[in-house]
Amino acid sequence: MKILLAVDGSKYTKKMLAYLTTHDELFGGDNEYVAFTVQSPLPPRARAAVGKEIVDGYYKDEATKVLDPVVKYLTRHNLTTRSDWKTGPAGETIAKMADSGKFDLVVMGSHGHGSLVNLVMGSVATKVLANCGVPVLLVR
Repeated sequence: MKILLAVDGSKYTKKMLAYLTTHDELFGGDNEYVAFTVQSPLPPRARAAVGKEIVDGYYKDEATKVLDPVVKYLTRHNLTTRSDWKTGPAGETIAKMADSGKFDLVVMGSHGHGSLVNLVMGSVATKVLANCGVPVLLVR
């Protein structure tokens, strides 16, 4: 199975990873994992002021801060994981990646670092569920 792990470095990402690594009956070693994070775009004026090269470096550095610990954690648990990142609105970008990448499942935390927090689940999770054609497993 090809599984997209939507991560943002929040405590719910950590809960999702713990769930993933403690449920071998669901997530055995035969799966293909891709850890994926989305960077929010900087305002156009900020991008114009500092230049494309600096902005691109910033996005890459921020994505690396989120993805490196995830890949290390999963490697320690014998799960080989690739990583990828994109810039855009988080919910829609995760859903688009899941659909275009032909993933079988998206696994993500129910809440993240977003500024809006719904009572039952976060706004990013809500948008992924609304826009994704792939099954989504939310971990609380």
